[in-house]
Amino acid sequence: MKTLVIGVIGSDCHAVGNKILDHSFTQAGFNVVNIGVLSPQEDFINAAIETNADAIVVSSLYGHGEIDCRGLREKLNESGLDGILLYAGGNLVVGKQKWEDVHKKFKEMGFDRVYAPGTSPEITIADLKKDLKVED
Repeated sequence: MKTLVIGVIGSDCHAVGNKILDHSFTQAGFNVVNIGVLSPQEDFINAAIETNADAIVVSSLYGHGEIDCRGLREKLNESGLDGILLYAGGNLVVGKQKWEDVHKKFKEMGFDRVYAPGTSPEITIADLKKDLKVED
């Protein structure tokens, strides 16, 4: 069974989407380690190390995800988690920005996949299964 660390990064306290993802990922057969809301980068890193996680799924809804996520891939690599699957989703930036630009920024920051606001958990689950080579 593949282990996912999920949580809401930074000073964001949006808990509903986090609970929905937890439930959806668990139902899909993943071992979910939910670090909750208001989580700094270090909490994601520590949880991934402690649980030998296969992927980290970062949520952000209050628009500051770009700032909160900057440098996360480098810190993961420094912590010995190079190559761990890293996803981000939600309302990741402040203001109206083209999704292509937001997507590009997060890919350049080292995220494997980036999801727009309102993406269905089923899409993320399908991508996780593909990227982690999970058989249905």
